[in-house]
Amino acid sequence: MQHLSVALIIFACIFCSALLGLYLRTLLPEHHLDDDSIGVVKLATGLIATMAALVLGLLISSAKSSFDTVNASVTHEAANVILLDRILAQYGPPTQEIRGTLKRFVAGVIQQVASGDPAQLKALHGPEARERAENLERELETLSPQTDMQRRLQARAIEVADNALAVRELGLLEAAGSTPVALLIALVLWLCIIFGAFGLFTPVNATVIVALFLGALCTSVAIFLILEMNTPLDGIVTVSLSPMREALAVLGH
Repeated sequence: MQHLSVALIIFACIFCSALLGLYLRTLLPEHHLDDDSIGVVKLATGLIATMAALVLGLLISSAKSSFDTVNASVTHEAANVILLDRILAQYGPPTQEIRGTLKRFVAGVIQQVASGDPAQLKALHGPEARERAENLERELETLSPQTDMQRRLQARAIEVADNALAVRELGLLEAAGSTPVALLIALVLWLCIIFGAFGLFTPVNATVIVALFLGALCTSVAIFLILEMNTPLDGIVTVSLSPMREALAVLGH
């Protein structure tokens, strides 16, 4: 909801700037609206529009990259969890308790992410969650293999657990990303100037107002999506947990 509120505020700022431009048009002397004046303003507006388009594209690309990284991390971790469970199953009965611990750990992570609660999401990369993951690795290290096959399986299980933990930390770091506030403020300021210029040199009619309304709406929606994709574990636009749920369904079997 926080991102939606920000997007609504940005929409109000941009659209009000356009309306302000339409109003100022009625106040300006005629010589301020001649072809020469309009030409200079169009050149300045074009420069600002180019910068705004570049920044908007950069923010969208960065947000999409963060979202895709977290999404890939979830899929990769689900595959690692299934692989780890299969390795432990091949090891034999001594790993039954560890497999139960692994299943409870995965179920807890899914529950925390699915809750959407900021406190729960913050706890994902807190000391307690990290300690549970490290305890699981220590349990693997305390196994006492009796055969060469079990020794290979133990080494493989420890390696997979290390990889899963690394992927999880990377995903959480990406999920904690945020849009630079200064860049966002500059972008909104430029958009307000652009829409104000649109209104300033456009005759007032219903078609123009609707066009400016839709333009302001589209830009605010784009910024909303940027904010949402930069927090892929929280909000309306989130990564799918289906791979983790599917992994949980096969654990222990």
